[in-house]
Amino acid sequence: MRKSELPHRPGAAGAPSSDDLPTKGGDDPDVRFLAENTDLSPRQARELIREHGHDRGKLLEIARTMKAEG
Repeated sequence: MRKSELPHRPGAAGAPSSDDLPTKGGDDPDVRFLAENTDLSPRQARELIREHGHDRGKLLEIARTMKAEG
């Protein structure tokens, strides 16, 4: 997939900046979603997204596994 074909997500590299994007703490909405819906800290959520991408279903599944292990 070429860079021009990547989906634009707020907080993602190359995403268009806009005044109507969430700005709370500068967090990516996916980071906020993951932190609010799991026991992960925003830092852990950010790292998980960095490693596995922005697929929320996959991220929630991994977060549940992390919770079960920890």
